[in-house]
Amino acid sequence: MSFALAAATLTCVETRPLPPCDPSSALTVPPRDPSAAVVVAAGDIADCPAGHQDETAALVERIAPDAVLTLGDTVYPNGSLDDFLDCYGPSWGRFRSITRPAVGNHDYHAAHAGPFYAYFCGAAGPPFRGYTSFDIGTWHVVVLNSNCGPDIDLPEGTSDEFGGCGPDSPQAKWLRDDLRAHPNRCTLAMMHHPRFTSSRYGNHPFVQDLWSVLYEGGVDVALGGHAHLYERLAPMTPDGTIDDARGVRSFVVGTGGRYLVPFGNTVAGSERRDNESFGVLRLVLRPDSADYAFVAVEGRVIDEGSFACH
Repeated sequence: MSFALAAATLTCVETRPLPPCDPSSALTVPPRDPSAAVVVAAGDIADCPAGHQDETAALVERIAPDAVLTLGDTVYPNGSLDDFLDCYGPSWGRFRSITRPAVGNHDYHAAHAGPFYAYFCGAAGPPFRGYTSFDIGTWHVVVLNSNCGPDIDLPEGTSDEFGGCGPDSPQAKWLRDDLRAHPNRCTLAMMHHPRFTSSRYGNHPFVQDLWSVLYEGGVDVALGGHAHLYERLAPMTPDGTIDDARGVRSFVVGTGGRYLVPFGNTVAGSERRDNESFGVLRLVLRPDSADYAFVAVEGRVIDEGSFACH
């Protein structure tokens, strides 16, 4: 499907034109230093007028990354074109040309998430699929559409639009093929709904099949949002067993600007938690490892460390 078709789903596109963009620019992310590409990541971002998106956007600007990874629920309340242009645009929209987004359930509150796909102009993959991949530096990145759960505030039939998240779904088949075609030493996955979280929302078993493909494909780290807090988790198998040798390490970074939420039961593998700070995850992607830091809006580093790729 074309991006013109995505734009055609927008009821106000004729009166509110989208900012110009070049879909071909979404195919690559050229870092300034391929041996140490800097990315920032967060989800659950813009919520006008009460959100903290201006503060987190100012932090992103100070970090000056090579790429910005948004982890779904890009703009509240309904992911409309007005929401994107009036709320997200003046804040995180400043980084639109270097943003690679994952789609969230609030983005689907607009029909088919049309404004999301049209606004990001190719960076989210083909409309209205929501899964794609790209390289940055020496790393391969897969972007997944996790909007398959029965209890995550989605319009009925949403997952039918892209084929779901099951083991034989078009997305799972694409993911297996994509990982085989890109045998990079280091691979990162990003999606809206984390497989594991100690938030009040609990774990998300509906993405376990996709996690199984990530695990089998040797993916190193997965980023998610949805839970409005920060959490770092140990490398784990799809069923939640800690596996330091082959497990997928994960971060939950739902701290982009929407209100923060309480923790629930602490899941096995949870290593660091914070639900008092808006901020972003800063990653330095090296040829065989990564450095991470969760940075609060005032510049304070709450959590930091490094890990080696499989």
